[in-house]
Amino acid sequence: MTQTDKVNVLLVDDQPAKLMSYEVILRDLDVNLLKASSGRQALEQLLKNDVAVVLIDVCMPELDGFQLAAMIREHPRFEKTAIIFISAILMSDVDRLRGYEMGAVDYVPVPVIPEVLRAKVKIFAELHRKTRQLERLNAELERRVADRTADLASSNALLLQSEKRRTMALAAGQMGSWDYDVAKGDLRFDEGQCRILGIDPATFPIAVDGVRKLINPDDFRSLQAAVRALSKDDTTFQAEFRIRRPDGELRWCMGTATAAFDDRGRIVRIGGIIVDITERKQAEERQSLLAREVDHRARNALAIIQAIVRLTRASSISDYKSTVEGRIMALARAHTLLSESRWRGADFDMLVNDELAPYRAEHGDRIVAIGPPVSLQPITAQTLALSLHELATNAAKYGALSNNEGALTVTWELRAGRLAVLWRESGVRLSEPFASQGFGLKLISTSVEQQLGGKANFEWTPGGLRCDIVVPLREAAIASTRLSQRAKDGPAESPPAAKKFIDLRVLLVEDEALVAMMMQDVLEDLGCVVFGPHRTLSSAAEAAKEENVDLALLDINLGQELVYPAAEILADRGVQFVFLTGYDNEHVDPRFRYAPVLQKPFDREALQRVLMESSAGADEPSPRLSAKA
Repeated sequence: MTQTDKVNVLLVDDQPAKLMSYEVILRDLDVNLLKASSGRQALEQLLKNDVAVVLIDVCMPELDGFQLAAMIREHPRFEKTAIIFISAILMSDVDRLRGYEMGAVDYVPVPVIPEVLRAKVKIFAELHRKTRQLERLNAELERRVADRTADLASSNALLLQSEKRRTMALAAGQMGSWDYDVAKGDLRFDEGQCRILGIDPATFPIAVDGVRKLINPDDFRSLQAAVRALSKDDTTFQAEFRIRRPDGELRWCMGTATAAFDDRGRIVRIGGIIVDITERKQAEERQSLLAREVDHRARNALAIIQAIVRLTRASSISDYKSTVEGRIMALARAHTLLSESRWRGADFDMLVNDELAPYRAEHGDRIVAIGPPVSLQPITAQTLALSLHELATNAAKYGALSNNEGALTVTWELRAGRLAVLWRESGVRLSEPFASQGFGLKLISTSVEQQLGGKANFEWTPGGLRCDIVVPLREAAIASTRLSQRAKDGPAESPPAAKKFIDLRVLLVEDEALVAMMMQDVLEDLGCVVFGPHRTLSSAAEAAKEENVDLALLDINLGQELVYPAAEILADRGVQFVFLTGYDNEHVDPRFRYAPVLQKPFDREALQRVLMESSAGADEPSPRLSAKA
């Protein structure tokens, strides 16, 4: 291609760095790149050069992009010059509409995707180049009537080549084009359009009725309304819509269409370009889901730590700090392993060795840990991490790791979908039974048996402690949607003074073992009669139906089940209930929006407020509580 065949593309931006970035993106195209750092310079370049495409930054000093576009369109010479707006700030639908009202053919957001921008510019550059070439060919045909046949053949070949390049540019940008002759009812798709819609032209008739069936009905009505709104003064629109391919796959698309009108203002032809934006939509959804899940995991971890701090007992402040720090570090080690695997699972071998690592320096080869590769789900990993920590701490204080003669062997094996962990101490005579260690034993038994549905057995032999822990392993991840609701009807009230709620009957439903232990401890300390804790939906529903209670505290998510059926039973009985959760408030079932929510982690004072409101409203006929808790 000669230098004279190249078309000019004008880049307008007041920031040199952005001009340079656009130049780098477009330099491989067969175009001449002209640059202007202001609206005034842009107008000078337009008057001096034949420009195919103008890229305009919307936000510029003195003369912004919209004003510049208006001035360009007022000049007869530039009525058909393609204008593409680029903006990082003004990205609302109103801003886009204003851009198209100014005659823009596209409105590109920042950060710019190089391939997409390059494809867009190439399309309009090719169209301009084709127009210019056709003008030269027509002039030549007028001068050379005798060679008309040969010149027409050459022109057709050139057009086919240009169309091929256009098709390649659309494919590079994952785009497709279409054209509809309204008078003839003739609808045409290119290869990219067929690929996006998932159709084969050989078997799928390309007609309006057939295509209508692929588009979401609500979106199709919106597209029809947009077409009806077109006029000679506003010939272009852009919209997002959903399609259902013939194979059932759902895809998101964004389309830009332009209409041509006859002398009486009727649309005679309409065509446009469609881009498949499914990946972008999925990325936005994944990002939103990730943000909610991170918030949930953080709140759940804080609730577990809160339970550890609340339930730990010690004879001195120093012992208390050491015990709490050890248990939190055990959770942190499990969290690190889960984070490294992006919460797909934690390697049990690494979990065991991380817990025993502090003791290997002193006891060396007297510690043996061996077993097959096992990947644990998050909840199982956290629970077993705490259990191993309690066993190791006990061994260091009273057992095999408390002297120079003892030995410790930890083995594990898989038994028909269950993990069996065998803890064996030898070479030491226990001075006092492990059962006296209080919270440590209670933590292991409660967490393993009630939260994981497993079994923990302890045997104190003359040579040391023997502990067998067996827990089920599930293939599916336990992480599931937890809902929450934060009250928004006024500033938080000051915590009430400590108050005993003698004989207030409370149904407790909570599947997190440590949190349930802490809540039961607090409720009983306040004088309540606690029914539970219940950790499954079936158990909670049965208790909601049978137990005579004044108030229910319901964890919204129980494993992979929601607590709502139990809430329905309580509502029918006129029993007040409060939801417990680590999520935000936007996804609570609309039927129960009246119920207050305690967000995890919550403190004793927040729980007291709920109990006080329950006591104050005990005579009310409705189960609804104020959401100020």
